[in-house]
Amino acid sequence: MNWDGAAAIGEATVDGWRREGGPGGVILLFDDKRIRAAACGGLADLASGLPCSPETVFRYASISKQFLCALLVRKGAIGFEDRLGAHLALPAAIGGLTVGRALDMTSGIPDLMETYWQLGIAPSTVLGRDELLDFVSSLEGLNFPAGSEISYSNTGYRLVQAALEAKGIDYADALERAFFAPLGLGIRFLEDQSEPLPGLATGNWRSEAGWRAGRYGSYLSASGALAGSALDLAHWAQALIADRDETAGVLARLSARRPLADGRPTRYGLGLARCELAGSILFGHGGSLPGYKNHILVVPAERAGILVLSNREETDAQEIALRAMAKLLGATLPTSVPEDLPEGRFIAEEGPFWLEHRAGTVTFLGAQQKLVAVAPGVAENRSAELPIRLQIEGDGLLAEIGHVTRRFRRTIASTPANPQWQGRYVWAAQHAEFEIELSQGTSWLSCGSGPLRARLPMTPIAPNLALVERSDGPWRQHLCLYFTGQEVKLISNRARILSFSR
Repeated sequence: MNWDGAAAIGEATVDGWRREGGPGGVILLFDDKRIRAAACGGLADLASGLPCSPETVFRYASISKQFLCALLVRKGAIGFEDRLGAHLALPAAIGGLTVGRALDMTSGIPDLMETYWQLGIAPSTVLGRDELLDFVSSLEGLNFPAGSEISYSNTGYRLVQAALEAKGIDYADALERAFFAPLGLGIRFLEDQSEPLPGLATGNWRSEAGWRAGRYGSYLSASGALAGSALDLAHWAQALIADRDETAGVLARLSARRPLADGRPTRYGLGLARCELAGSILFGHGGSLPGYKNHILVVPAERAGILVLSNREETDAQEIALRAMAKLLGATLPTSVPEDLPEGRFIAEEGPFWLEHRAGTVTFLGAQQKLVAVAPGVAENRSAELPIRLQIEGDGLLAEIGHVTRRFRRTIASTPANPQWQGRYVWAAQHAEFEIELSQGTSWLSCGSGPLRARLPMTPIAPNLALVERSDGPWRQHLCLYFTGQEVKLISNRARILSFSR
């Protein structure tokens, strides 16, 4: 176990943050008994100049997910085989899902933020918890048949929290009683982001004009509402790998491989993802909110772990954690960019699926992933939540994405806009609409009202497919419009169900 080598990677990372004088973060290496190395650099708050430290409070974002799953394991108020509809009034497709499916990313439940952004409601828009739950309850259908593939969605965690509260269980209080107080952790559950929290680092993203504070409007939930220090998170991870007292048996349950409907195992469990490195099995999770990038990894067999908490949007926290963990274990981390993989935009032979490959980064239905070369003409990513494997097949690509195999062919350059797309489209159930017009050879999509009305250029990629890109602070949405007669579906990786009529 090369603790010094791993610590050097952490120190080199934060040294860059420190020298720049902007936002930064904290990197901790630990075993099950003590902190083995701590590296801190950059500022927790740009306005006050307060530096980052192991005691600085960060928003954990999606690292929060494992705590909900741990609570279900320990307290059993809701079973993983329970149907969501047994606890909440939900549309049939969502209500028929098991709790386990809702939490292991194989449910097909549309991601809430992606769905309302498709309607033109940006992520920075303030939305309350009741509004969000009402919106979920209005959604009919799933992105895909439950258990047929894996694709990230936060919505299941919001629903399971609501199911607990429908049984009279206050989620924040339940976490405090089950884990935080017994383990001496200062972690807080903060749904309302306007609630002040002493010592909280401000999330930042780099705009053309300089650093800006990240904003996210929706009330958070069990999918990402926890905040605490790096030391708090390290102590939690130490308790998991020590496997004692309040956390006895929890890590084994959360990290167990979950199957698809056909029995194939995924690499995502219950709030924890699995990866292999030099024969060692690692478990962990990332977390992202505007201006925050986090990752945690543990190696139970070696009783070791690392965490990266950062308040700068551009941080590749997973890559930092993996490089340090590889050094710790004496492993070689594949980093080669797939130079022989063709670049460009591709569309699937069937359905509204597209991907783009540029310089080792693949974008699938708007979701970006970095690739590494694993063999001549073959590349993979490192995500358990959206596993991707691409290989050259003739002049196209054979892809396995989310455990589904699809063939992609290169798009035709300069596909013209289709005049038949023009018109006004509505989704009456949500009082939503948009218009498409053709002007000087370019199709434009207009949506929203008043000062929020936006007119966005469309990029045709096939006679029945077009892409639209929009942004909100540091986040981007690549929306695909899939035309079928008088209907058009709005498609992104995490939300594929909205259908508008002309």
